[in-house]
Amino acid sequence: MPELIPNPRARRLFLDRHALSEPPAGPASGEALHDLIERIGFVQVDSINTVARAHEMILWSRRQSFRPPALKRLLERDRSLWEHWTHDASILPARLHGVWQHRFQRDEERLHKNWRRWFREGYEAQFDGILDRIARDGPVGTADVGEGEVRGKGGWWDWHPSKTALEWLWRTGRIAVTRRDGFAKIYDLTERVIPEVHRTPVPVEEVCDWACRTALRQLGFGTSGEIAAYWNAVGPEAAKLWCREALARGEIIEAEVEGAQGQRRRVFVLPEVLDELPPDPVPRLRILSPFDPALRDRDRAEFLFGFYYRIEVFVPEPKRVWGYYVFPVMESERLVGRIDVKAFRDTGALRVKAFWPEAGVKLTKVRRAKLEAELDRLARFAGCERVEFLDGWERETLARPRD
Repeated sequence: MPELIPNPRARRLFLDRHALSEPPAGPASGEALHDLIERIGFVQVDSINTVARAHEMILWSRRQSFRPPALKRLLERDRSLWEHWTHDASILPARLHGVWQHRFQRDEERLHKNWRRWFREGYEAQFDGILDRIARDGPVGTADVGEGEVRGKGGWWDWHPSKTALEWLWRTGRIAVTRRDGFAKIYDLTERVIPEVHRTPVPVEEVCDWACRTALRQLGFGTSGEIAAYWNAVGPEAAKLWCREALARGEIIEAEVEGAQGQRRRVFVLPEVLDELPPDPVPRLRILSPFDPALRDRDRAEFLFGFYYRIEVFVPEPKRVWGYYVFPVMESERLVGRIDVKAFRDTGALRVKAFWPEAGVKLTKVRRAKLEAELDRLARFAGCERVEFLDGWERETLARPRD
């Protein structure tokens, strides 16, 4: 019979790999910040700024001395990090560029197949002109190209041809993000952004093994589907084949992991992981980004923590259950609720609209004090002077909605 990983141990393994077990203290700049990002794998980038942008909040929840200029220095001056695509736009160690070159080739084939259906015609004719301009005049953003083009207002599918061309050239590795102005991407030639030492392609025959092995190490345990989805660098069938072959060689083993409700799931695990003694998470409370790496796989989070979460940004307001952008709340190894909070920097207030506890969770005196302390820290990080609790902010537990 496969060895069973009980739910408390599974949670601790997973949280330790995502740097959510220890206190969020210590240095958060330079080499220490780079090491943190290496540890958690990548940091998703998102534009929504109700309190702080996703990548900033992900790092703050782990190291509360973190401030955004420290990340900007690693990306734009030291060049030890770069920005590209995993399951979504993400910040990654620059050393992974050699692996991503195979993804550029794969994505070019996919983009050829789909973009001609999705976007307005004419973007392919812009490729050479944009590359020549960047080579001659330096970095550009979308505001710098496409003079005279009709600019759509309907969303990403309505990009003007030059914007589409820039995105294509970035997704296929011809250009790279050299900096962001505000949140707008500014692009330069890849060889001017990624240090030469990181631009050597990894042999193609090594990519699948790297992607699956490192994903399994980052996850602690996982199904072949979870392994494939982690970096999104190989497909599901390739991950299944790797798991079969690695299992036959004795490099990985099968186990069962227990879910929050006692259910069991067959997973793969590196043998040494079963001998690990993951630390008990500290008993503090944290407010997490909706795009936190520990939560981005919503089904896995629900299985491990019993926490159902779906972001409602794109849900029409009358149909929202919780709110536009609601933050998960973690205490020790449990997800204990979600909170609707927004920074109003013009008035210096971080306003709490609602807090919904999970089933069986009470807002006791001790837990309320933890929540208030965390909100005070979050307010300072968001550039606010105080926390304001709106009338009726304490809510009742809501049942999981039907999908």
